[in-house]
Amino acid sequence: MLTLNELTIAIEIGIIYGILALGIYLTFRTINFPDLTCDGSFVTGAAVSSVIIKSGLNPMVGLFFAMLTGGTAGLLTGLINIRLKVEDLLSGIIVAFILYSINLRIMGTNPNISLVNETTIFCCGNPILICAVIVALILFFIAYLLSSDFGLGLRTIGQNKKFASANGVNVNVMTIFGLVISNALIAICGAIFTQYQGFCDVSQGTGCLVIGLASVIIGEKLISKIKFARDMEIVSRNFCEIFLALFACVIGSIAYRIFITIAINSDIFGLKTQDLNLITGLLIIFIMSGKQKC
Repeated sequence: MLTLNELTIAIEIGIIYGILALGIYLTFRTINFPDLTCDGSFVTGAAVSSVIIKSGLNPMVGLFFAMLTGGTAGLLTGLINIRLKVEDLLSGIIVAFILYSINLRIMGTNPNISLVNETTIFCCGNPILICAVIVALILFFIAYLLSSDFGLGLRTIGQNKKFASANGVNVNVMTIFGLVISNALIAICGAIFTQYQGFCDVSQGTGCLVIGLASVIIGEKLISKIKFARDMEIVSRNFCEIFLALFACVIGSIAYRIFITIAINSDIFGLKTQDLNLITGLLIIFIMSGKQKC
């Protein structure tokens, strides 16, 4: 049976992976770019953060440099796609493929790094509270960014690139910015998750895209059932709508983790940890099929 401790862990991981879902949302929903760099940039953030912590520096410094390196990975994907005219899907695959070797270099050719007995951001407080504060700050920042004139340009290229270009939006530059911000968030997620679990592994980014997409889809389904008040006066309507869409990603991530935890720990289904990919796949199929009927 599912225990309170297991449920708490599921919520903690769900909040952390909510940052991953936000990054996926920016590329797949906002700028309409199917970016597959995430599997690599997630580990890059984790590796950079781990190496910095092992060197004795503040774990917050690790998060900062994880953000920079993740953003650089997104920049590389954008340049390959725009300057070298490589297809969007293929450019992300190429960068993720390259990052595997780069991540091993960062980790000193070791496939994993232990952070046991090292100082992390979770050493001085409740993990749920720490994660919630970080995610809240990111939510408000991204919502503010997307509700600005700059964010309007990002959202416009996702809807119609020709229309955006005709109205003076530099589609190429905006695409690169979107990829940079997205992969910076994904790298931060990798860094936080590594500090949470106490080790970094070069293969821990596998399946990040599927997890992120599942969280976004589940969140959209859940939030769509809520009647949203459009006449709120404390902030602009535009900001509220964007914030709600982003918040849905975090809610979807938490719901996804809780569902997976319940499925694995339920004696009724007879499922084991090795069935995680099976459960995830079936969950996505169920959610997507339901979405098509709506």
